[in-house]
Amino acid sequence: MTPHAPPRQPVQAPAWQIQSLLLAYPDDQLPEHARLARQAAAALPEPVAAPLRRFLDEAEAIGPEELAERYVAVFDHRRRCCPYLTYYTHGDTRKRGMALLRVKQAYAAAGLRPSDDELPDHLAVVLEFAAAEPEAGRKLLLEYRAGVELLRLALHDAGAPWAHVLESVSATLPPLAGDERTAVARLAAEGPPEEEVGLTPYAPSQYTPDTVGGRR
Repeated sequence: MTPHAPPRQPVQAPAWQIQSLLLAYPDDQLPEHARLARQAAAALPEPVAAPLRRFLDEAEAIGPEELAERYVAVFDHRRRCCPYLTYYTHGDTRKRGMALLRVKQAYAAAGLRPSDDELPDHLAVVLEFAAAEPEAGRKLLLEYRAGVELLRLALHDAGAPWAHVLESVSATLPPLAGDERTAVARLAAEGPPEEEVGLTPYAPSQYTPDTVGGRR
């Protein structure tokens, strides 16, 4: 990521809203989301806007049906491309359940509640929250910055167009500090932790990275 100062908050909020829409499953609302994204990109700083335009151009060239198939292939069947941020730091362990609770508490403190069919740590949900509550949302994004960057790298490795959206997300945040770079490198090398023997994972199987691709 190219070092640069993060955009000011009035720019971050609309960027996070558009990024949230583009990280959702590409259903029949995608054309409208793409139209809104192109309009919004015109008012965003180039480091934030350029990756969004690259995604939109690539998505248009791929076409809606194939894009939806790729979304499932990437986010449903590649653990390294898991869109749930707490997974990168806690894996499917009980500590992740506590992390999810803290994310929910952050939403509740702002008077917001995600729908019951979505885990609160899905990056698209976190970005939607950040668009509504920039200070609290930015704090969450920074707390799970290593996961954001690892997802960005994994999507690039997979040749997935959503890597461009993650580039745009990263461009709204401060440059990585030394300890964050170390965390990204460690997670990339070791992967997320596994559940201890004898413990039941915090969530049913339908919420694990191999079976859920995110917001639909």
